[in-house]
Order: sequence, then structure tokens, then C-alpha cells
Amino acid sequence: MKKSYFLVACSLFALSCGAPKYLTYEKFGAKGDGITDDFPAIIATHAAANEKGLPVKAKNGKTYYIGNTIGPAVVRTDVDFGTARFIIDDSKVGVEDRKADIFQVESALEPVAIEGVGSLKRDRTNIGKALPGRCLVEVVNDNRKVYIRLGKNQNSGVGQKEFFIADKDGNIDPSTALVWDYDEITKMTAYPIDEKTLTIKGGTFTTIANQAPSKYTYYGRGIDVERSNVRIEGITHYIEGELDHGAPYGGFLVLDKAADIVVSGCLFTAHKTYRTIGSAGMSVSMGSYDVSASGCANIKWENCRQTTDINDTKYWGVFVSNFCKSLALDHCVFSRFDAHQGVRNVTLTNCEFGHTGVNVVGSGTMRIENCDIHRRSIIVLRGDYGSTWEGEIIVKNCKLIVPKGAKSVSLLSGTNAGKHDFGYTCYLPERFDIENLIIDDSRVTDSSYQGPMIFGSFKRNVDEEGLYPYIAKGIVNIKNVSVTSGKPLGVSNNPRMFGDYTVSVSE
Repeated sequence: MKKSYFLVACSLFALSCGAPKYLTYEKFGAKGDGITDDFPAIIATHAAANEKGLPVKAKNGKTYYIGNTIGPAVVRTDVDFGTARFIIDDSKVGVEDRKADIFQVESALEPVAIEGVGSLKRDRTNIGKALPGRCLVEVVNDNRKVYIRLGKNQNSGVGQKEFFIADKDGNIDPSTALVWDYDEITKMTAYPIDEKTLTIKGGTFTTIANQAPSKYTYYGRGIDVERSNVRIEGITHYIEGELDHGAPYGGFLVLDKAADIVVSGCLFTAHKTYRTIGSAGMSVSMGSYDVSASGCANIKWENCRQTTDINDTKYWGVFVSNFCKSLALDHCVFSRFDAHQGVRNVTLTNCEFGHTGVNVVGSGTMRIENCDIHRRSIIVLRGDYGSTWEGEIIVKNCKLIVPKGAKSVSLLSGTNAGKHDFGYTCYLPERFDIENLIIDDSRVTDSSYQGPMIFGSFKRNVDEEGLYPYIAKGIVNIKNVSVTSGKPLGVSNNPRMFGDYTVSVSE
């Protein structure tokens, strides 16, 4: 890092003698030969660009090698990577720098602590405080635990928290409305949203995968976006050198506490799936994500794909999110859309999802239109977080392509025996609308297969009163569903659990 600071000081002096329109890595000593470690020069370039308020442009055709210098390169101005290539060599990275990002996109606007708000109810539309402008707001009650995970990766939960967008007068954006009641608030922070859009585009990045043991020692080493109002265009990410073992990655492109983000025309790569020992002491599958979002609102991915086959089960799902609201994917081809610790309001349009499908827990409205899904369920409500969706689910003009080897098919599946405290009441959707759906179950050959079901069994014994409530009641509207096998669409193999649903079927 001392070398980087020296490069910044020397180059800023040189820049003071002229008026460049943008900065290049070569100006700060980068070779771009694919051999020399250019990361110190990259760090220095962005530091100078931030100081001068200038954009950065990589030179087309150059290859920048990034070794084990500890970053990140802090990005506060527009970046055009062009056709340049970046080699991120994680095979030589040590424990001390595995979490450090390569690029950290951040705002010059400082977070603001919000004081004097003692409580908030989920029906509140205003927080009762003025803000410095439009903000992403985080509210926390560390004295209540939620998302208490069940299963081989069990845990004791996390402090109750969520993120929402509010304007300068404290009005909450309805698309990011509160999920919880906050009888107590231990922390509340406003992250101002920049008015000017920051753009990052181009570049082909290749990660040479780490060779660490297969343990939950996550690597960073990507692009971390911690600023709102950012547009990311045309980035490509490849992975090389994966062995039969390795430590997982949290994501090459990571969105963290950010709002109003568009990711457009990008190409990502799924990582190999490994195995490790989970928190319950049992062997579990362990994978890495290439795209992740946490604590975000109003985020859209459009025209994004992955390099690996979306139905190749050797590879982990490419996408994950936690604590997000108002997420949208349009014209994307991914092996998975996943919402671990809750999502409020999801729109998936014109997409194709592979072998790990659509996995969620959360609330609000989930809309899936013009999508192909390669799994035995359109939606899987994650059992490790209670298989809960409080709100409505709308599915239109979709195709469910059931893989070979499946023994059952259900439009909505999950697991909740009512015996685990997840930290909240669990629900099935109060409204489930399915219109113009094709169920291709032609590869289901099991002789016991009776046909597709609206609901999976959810493995709950309805004759036994659960220790923890699981609310399953509402309305199901089915219109124009075609089943390739010709078998009828049923309600569930566990029909008594869904006795409080009104089911309407029409052509």
C-alpha cells in the first residue's frame, strides 16, 4: 500500500501540470502485460481519480494482472474497462487478504445515524424524521432474533433488521414497506442516495480460483458496490483453475447496502460445488455465488447470463440475495434465483432458470411472467427459513420443465413441520394466481406419479398441533394449465393441510 500512496503523490503532481479528461492505469505505472502485478497502479489510479473527480479508462487490449497486494481500489468516479482483461490470481492469495475486494465502489456521502425513533410499526408510512435527502435506511432491533436457520447449516439467527427507501421528509417508498414491527430500535442509519449515476462498464475478468481447504472461509476478491444509483454494463467474469476442493466465494459482483442499481448485459460464471461439514456436524454441499445482493432495494438485473450450463449440477447456483426489497430480473438466464434471509417484492420476467430454480422466503408480491424453469417446482419456499411467503404469488405465461429423475411435481413446494422457531410466524401465500402455464412432465417415469400438484406436501402432520404457527389459507386461481403427460392437476398429496384454501380452476 505504501507503493500505491507514493504513486498517487507523484502522479497528482504531474496531473496538476495539465488537465486530462480521464486517467489511465498506465499513467500510474501499470504495464498491462498480464505478468506484472498492476494492482498497486490500479489502486493509485482510482485514488487520484477520486481526488480529481475524473473518470478512469483502461486501455483496450491490455491485460492487467492482480496478485496478492491487499486492496481495494476505491471507486468513486465512472470507470470504462473497455476490452481490457483482468487476471485475478487467487491461487497465491493468503488468509490475510482473501476477504479484500479488488474494486470497492463507494459514495462520498457519509451515513447518518437516526436518533430519537423509539419504535416503528409495519403499517407506518413515515419514520417521523427528516433526512438529508433520498436515503436507503437500515433499522435494527438486536434484541430480537429472526431467520433462525434450521438444518445442517443451523444457526441462532440474526438481529431483526431490514432496509427501505425514504425521501427527505421521511416518507417510506411503498415498494420497500416495512416487513416487521419494531417495538424497540437499537440502531437506525440513513445511507444517502447519490443524485448522479455512477457508471461502470466493460472489462473481462478471470478469477484463477483459490486452492484453500473446503471450509466456510469465504473469499471476496471481486467488485463490491456500496453506493446507490449505479449502472453496471457489459462486465464479463470467468473462473479458471478450480480443483476438486476450494474455499467458497461470496460473489464476484456484490451489492451491499445499495439502492437504485441496474446491472445490464453482464456475463457471469458459476463455481463448482464442494462439500464441507456444516454447523450441525454433518456433511453438506458448499458452493460459491458469482452475484449477490444484501441489504438492497430497487435493484434490477437485465440481459444477464452465465457462461456455464444452467442445468449442470456440478455447479452451484449463480445468484443469491439477503434482506432485499424490490428486486427484478428481466431477460436473464441463471441457474438460480435465491432469497435466503427474506425478500419483499420480486419480479422475474422473460427469464430462464436452471437446475436450482427459484428459491425464496419473504413477503409482498412475487410476480413471475414469461419464464422457463427447469425444476420440479416453479417456486421452492426455503425450508431452512420456514418456507414462508406472506403475500401473493402471480405466475403467468410460464413453462415448468421437469428434469429427468423427478418423482413428483408441484407448483409451490417447501417444508415446515411447525416444530421450529424461526423467529417469526410463517405463512403460505394468501393468493396464488397461475395463468397460461405449461407443465412439461414428459420425463417423469416413476410408476407412482399421479400428476402435478398445486402444493407440495410440506411434510406437516395436520393432526398434530404445531408448536409454532404456520398459516396456510387463502385463494388459488388456476387458468389454462396444460400438462404434457395428460395427468390432472391436483391440490396436494397432503390435501388436509390446504383445506382452508379456495381453489378455482378454469380454462
